[in-house]
Amino acid sequence: MKDPLAIGLGGLACGTGFGGGTIVAALVIVRTLEHHVSPSGSQESAADPVLAGTLAGLAVGATFGWHRTRWLDNVWQRGVIGVLSAVGALLVAFLAWPIDHLLGIPGLAAWGVASLGLGGAGSAWSVRGSRDDALRDRE
Repeated sequence: MKDPLAIGLGGLACGTGFGGGTIVAALVIVRTLEHHVSPSGSQESAADPVLAGTLAGLAVGATFGWHRTRWLDNVWQRGVIGVLSAVGALLVAFLAWPIDHLLGIPGLAAWGVASLGLGGAGSAWSVRGSRDDALRDRE
């Protein structure tokens, strides 16, 4: 029997991790380029790539949250998990701001790698929960 809790929480972690990792990767790229480009006008031009990275991260989070819960029969639950994954990705990105100011670009890059690691672990958890013998493994 499948484990719907593992599928749902794994899908949520997967979408949050991969979506947040996408946003943080965009921030790392922008911050790195800011150091190599002249400072005049770089603040105005940096808004577009950050916005594009944020929108891409939200889409990645929702898509992975939806895709990793495909074993759930309830479409409503899958949709809620997809939306919560996008919100979780945004929270990961918000936590990147103090990390960037305290630890700089290396800390921000480590935060992105940790976020992607969360996505991979969540994906594995969801796939494990989708097996037909997933609930028997707990007993």
